[in-house]
Amino acid sequence: MLFIAYPKCSTCQKARKWLEASGAAFDARDIKEDRPTIDELERWRRLSGLPLKRFFNTSGRLYKELGLKDKLPAMSEAEQLSLLASDGMLVKRPILVGEDLVLVGFRQDAWEAALSNGRTDPGPREIERL
Repeated sequence: MLFIAYPKCSTCQKARKWLEASGAAFDARDIKEDRPTIDELERWRRLSGLPLKRFFNTSGRLYKELGLKDKLPAMSEAEQLSLLASDGMLVKRPILVGEDLVLVGFRQDAWEAALSNGRTDPGPREIERL
């Protein structure tokens, strides 16, 4: 699995510790230094089943400075993907990417459900809870 996070983010640190304690095998990637590409973001959105809006870090400083709350609804999906790919700090984190799963943001109960018993497909109801 690929664990995409911002090392200074306390939620990302908590998720990483949980993954390590769970014995999950993963490669880590710094979202600020190695930001997601448009192709990756498109693939992750498709795999997660989540709307693209859920990939934005709505509590982040940059999101607020750019006034994206009001601008996003008028933007095309291509424009949103391009914006997300332009700066890793706009992307909600952490993101956990498996072969057939993408989890956006850390909620321990949802991650446990998705990864329990070797299961890598959380199913539609569990995705919606994320």
